Amino acid sequence: MDKIKFNIFTNKYSVVILSILACILWGSAFPSLKVSYSLLEIENSGAFVKMLFASYRFMLASFMLFIFIILKSGIKRLKLKRNDYLHLLTLGLIQTFAQYAFFYNGLAKTTGVKASILVTSGIFFTVIASHFIYHDDKLNKIKSFGLLLGITGVIIININRGNLNFIFNFTGEGFIIMTGVMSTIAILYVKSLSKNMDIMIITAYQMLFGSITLFFIALSGSSIETINFNLKSGLLLIYLAFISAAAFGLWYSLIKFNKVGYITIYKFIVPVSGVFLSAIFIITESVSFNAVLALALVSIGIVIINMPEGYLSKKMGG
Repeated sequence: MDKIKFNIFTNKYSVVILSILACILWGSAFPSLKVSYSLLEIENSGAFVKMLFASYRFMLASFMLFIFIILKSGIKRLKLKRNDYLHLLTLGLIQTFAQYAFFYNGLAKTTGVKASILVTSGIFFTVIASHFIYHDDKLNKIKSFGLLLGITGVIIININRGNLNFIFNFTGEGFIIMTGVMSTIAILYVKSLSKNMDIMIITAYQMLFGSITLFFIALSGSSIETINFNLKSGLLLIYLAFISAAAFGLWYSLIKFNKVGYITIYKFIVPVSGVFLSAIFIITESVSFNAVLALALVSIGIVIINMPEGYLSKKMGG
């Protein structure tokens, strides 16, 4: 079983498929969240209400992973060393609590367009950090060009979706950038922890600890009665939890067995797939020329980054 798992997460073809699948799952969260907010009538509520909703989502996702682990390996598998719990609590505070607290509060004080663009800063932070931390994950001209194409695609897809200005507010735009910083720290932390700990255990516990913190912080500015679920919104919450459990489980597994910078590049697919899936599932949304162009740029960027070392230079040199 371990050999099959190892092959799946290291084979060059399956790595691409699983990376894209994880990003599409995350992209599907955009229309799912929009519909959920509408059904629950919390679209115009403050950040604390949305943080409360996020706490439900990630807490349920952690329960899903715990059930999976127990069915696969037994309840004893959940017992860890005391020091491990401390590491997972720290990761949960960074990955689930801090990242989403910064995101939801920052989003409340900036435009959706700027947030969509700035949140991709996490990709750059991760690739650059990997360049200095890992000797086999260096940034080169080809990878830099692919990154440039990716961020250009994200900017293009957001040009006609709202107001893009050059005003900078730390509690708005700054918080969105901090989301990227938290994401980078979490990824590098997971890479380190996964050397001695099962990736599903890491994912489940960090989500549980992070969601509990989110829950109590959210209650300081809202109340449980604010969100009333019905059948449709409840099913959507379950799907959103599944997205988190499956996507993070896949993503962290890929991070464990591959170069961090190489896997992180695929995150450009998240905002692009989010736009396409929103167009499919939300009547008021549509796919524009900008979306198609953005998808093309992101795809080309990823292809370039995945080319063998020196491939382009050989082709251009004849």
